[in-house]
Amino acid sequence: MPSRTQTLSNQIAFRYRAADSSTGVTRTTAQRLAAQLGVDETQTIHLALHALAVQVLPQYEADDGALTATQLRQIRARAPKAPTKSVRSSLFGTDNT
Repeated sequence: MPSRTQTLSNQIAFRYRAADSSTGVTRTTAQRLAAQLGVDETQTIHLALHALAVQVLPQYEADDGALTATQLRQIRARAPKAPTKSVRSSLFGTDNT
């Protein structure tokens, strides 16, 4: 079990805003959200931060950039070949008669 000192070092001060705005909410709004979601205020804050993290932060590891010519050749060599077929369309009249 973590000691009280370790627990306190993982905490931050959180201050509600005096009025709701694009950069913060009042405690009343947080309480209304918590009631609507069926959770406490702390969990509401965690849910909001998680939603923001999903929206803003990359959800995957950055790759090494574009594929090289060698990698493209290897992929094309291993990919199954699509059969070539022709399609006759009766959508337009033909003058073969």
